[in-house]
Amino acid sequence: MKDFTKIVKQLTMVLSLFSLTNCSEYLNVVPDGVPTLDNAFSNRINSEKFLFSCYNMLPNQNDPFVYPANVGFDEIWWDTNVGGLNARSGSRIATNDQNSADPFQNYWDGRRDGRNLWIGIRDCNIFLENIEKVPDLQAWERVRWVSEVKFIKAYLHYFLLQLYGPIPIIDVNQPVNANPEDVRVFREPVDSVVNFVVRLLDESMENLPDQIEETTTDMGRITKSIAASVKAKALVWAASPLLNGNPDYVSYADKRDIQLFPSQAENAKWERALQAIDEAINICHQNGHSLFHFKRGFETMSDTTLLKYTLRGAVSERPIDNPEIVWAHPAYNNANQFQNYCTPKFFTTYSGTSELSATLKIAEQYYTQNGVPIDEDRFWGYSNRYEMRRDTGSFHRYYISRGETTANLNFYREPRFYAHLAFDRSLYEALAQPEDQTLVIKNRSGDPHGVVFNDAHIKTGYFIKKLVSFRSATTTASPSPYRFSIPLIRLSDLYLLRAEAANEVKIEPDNEVYQWVDSIRFRAGLEGVVQSWAKYGTIPGKPTTKEGMREIIKRERLIELAFEGQRMFDLRRWKDAMRYMNQPVQGWDHQGVKPEEYYQIVTYFNNRNYTTKDYLWPLWMTTIIQNPNLKQNPGW
Repeated sequence: MKDFTKIVKQLTMVLSLFSLTNCSEYLNVVPDGVPTLDNAFSNRINSEKFLFSCYNMLPNQNDPFVYPANVGFDEIWWDTNVGGLNARSGSRIATNDQNSADPFQNYWDGRRDGRNLWIGIRDCNIFLENIEKVPDLQAWERVRWVSEVKFIKAYLHYFLLQLYGPIPIIDVNQPVNANPEDVRVFREPVDSVVNFVVRLLDESMENLPDQIEETTTDMGRITKSIAASVKAKALVWAASPLLNGNPDYVSYADKRDIQLFPSQAENAKWERALQAIDEAINICHQNGHSLFHFKRGFETMSDTTLLKYTLRGAVSERPIDNPEIVWAHPAYNNANQFQNYCTPKFFTTYSGTSELSATLKIAEQYYTQNGVPIDEDRFWGYSNRYEMRRDTGSFHRYYISRGETTANLNFYREPRFYAHLAFDRSLYEALAQPEDQTLVIKNRSGDPHGVVFNDAHIKTGYFIKKLVSFRSATTTASPSPYRFSIPLIRLSDLYLLRAEAANEVKIEPDNEVYQWVDSIRFRAGLEGVVQSWAKYGTIPGKPTTKEGMREIIKRERLIELAFEGQRMFDLRRWKDAMRYMNQPVQGWDHQGVKPEEYYQIVTYFNNRNYTTKDYLWPLWMTTIIQNPNLKQNPGW
C-alpha cells in the first residue's frame, strides 16, 4: 500500500493549487493489499466501483443544510431553538455569515460542508484515461460508462459555474511531474466554460441509454434525457442576465487581461438555449416522460384530494411511478431527513420532526383561486389578508377544517398552495387515512403540532407538505418516511424554461409561449394566463407584453418548483436575488395560544445584507494565496 499511497499523494499535488484538501477524501476503489492504481481497472468489478465513485461526487440535493439551494436562501426557515441547527452551514449563510476567509459550503476546496468537486473531476479524468485497460468489459458497456463519466465531468464543471462563475477547465489531469507554474491554472471565460460543458454533454449523449432499468444498481444513472436537459439548463444560464452582458462584471479580467464575462448581452444565446430546450423536451417525450397525474387505486377520494395527490406526487413519487421526473439522485441518496424535518409531530416520538418551515413570503407567492397573484386579483381582498376568518363555506371542504378559524391569507388560494403547504387548521391528506378522517393541523402553542417541545416546532406557521410523501406513515410511534429523492429535473422545469426562452426570443408573446405555461397551470387546476388576467387581474393585458409575460413565467417557476432547490439558482441567474433576499423572514407568532395571539406577523430575521457580491460565491483566500492566478470574485 506504500506505493499506492505515494501515487495518490502525487496525484493530489497536481490539484494542490486548487485546494489544500488531502487524499483522505479519495475513495477506496482499489482492493486492500494491492499496490497500484492500475488494479482499479484490472477487471470489470473494480472499474465499476470507480465508476460509482465518480457518481458519488455529485452534490447531494437531499441534504437540507448542505446543498446550496435549500436552507440558506429565502424559501425555508428552521427551528432556531435547536442550537445544533444554527451552526449548520446553510443556517450560517442564511444569517449573513458567508465570507472569503473560510467560506461555508465550499465546493471548490471541500470545506465547511462543501465537497471538493475538483477531486470528482480528477477522478472522471482518471477513469476516462484508464477505462480502455479493462479486459473483461463488453464494448457496449465501455462506451456507456465513458458517456456517463463524461456527463458527470460536465455536470461538475456546470455546478461550479453556477456557484462561482468563471472557473478553470480541467479536461485532462496534469502529469505528476508537472512544473508548479503549469498547474497554476487560470479561470476561463464563462462562455468558454459553457461551450466546454455543452461539448461534453453532446459527446455523452451519443452512447447513453434512452431509458434505464429501474433496479437498485441503475436507479439515478444517466440517460439521454438527463444529459439533454442539463445541456438546455446550462445554455439558459449562459443566456440569462447574470452571465450575459452583466454590467457589474464588465471590467472583470484576469492577470492575462482576458475578460471573464461577455461585455455585451447577446440575444442569440436565448435562441441557442431554445433549440437545446426543444431537443431536450423531444428526447424526454420520446423516452416516455410526461406530466404526472396520480391514479386512484382502491382509494375513494374527491377530485380535489386527487389533485392534491397529483401536485405533491409530481415531486415525491418515485421515478418508477412518475414519468415527470427526468433526473433524481440514485437510490442511495434519499430525502428521509429532509422529509422528517418538514413533517408535523404526528408521532409519540417526535425527535427529528417539525424543524423546517416555509417563510410567509413563500406562502404569499402562490396565486389566488383565480390564478393571479394575491396583490393583482381584483376580487380577493389583499389588504385584509392578515385578518382572521372562520370557515363556513363548501369551497374549503378539502382544504380547511370545517368551522375553524385561520387567516384570510389561507382562504381562496390555488390548489398548489394547499398541496404544497400545511398551516394551522388546514387538512393534511395521507393515504394512511380515509378522506373522511383526514388529519387536521393544529399549530398554535400547546396544540399537538405547535409549540409543545422547545426543540421541535416550526417558526413561521407553514409546514412544507410538498416534501413529505403522502405514502409516509402518520400513525406509527416514530417517523417512518416513504423513501424518495428530491428530483433534480422534472419535465415541468423544462416546459417553463421553454416558455422563458421563447418569450425572450420573440418581440411579444404568443401561443407558443402561453402553451408551455398553461400546460403547468391546467395540471394545477387553473385557467390559462391570458384568460386569468383578463377576468381577474388588475392589469388585464399583462400576459400580452414581453415584460409582463417574463414576470408571469418567473412567478410560475417560483411556485411550481418551490422547495426543490431551483429558486436560488433562478433568482441569481435572473439577477433578482437582491430584491427577495433582503426582505425580512416573517411568519405567524408560533407562541400564540389564542387565534388573535397566533395570527400576528412576527419578524424572525431581518439582518440580511445581500449585495451584488453575493451573486457569485467567494473563493477561499488560502486558495488564492496558493494560486495567485485565481482571481477572487468581485466584492469579496
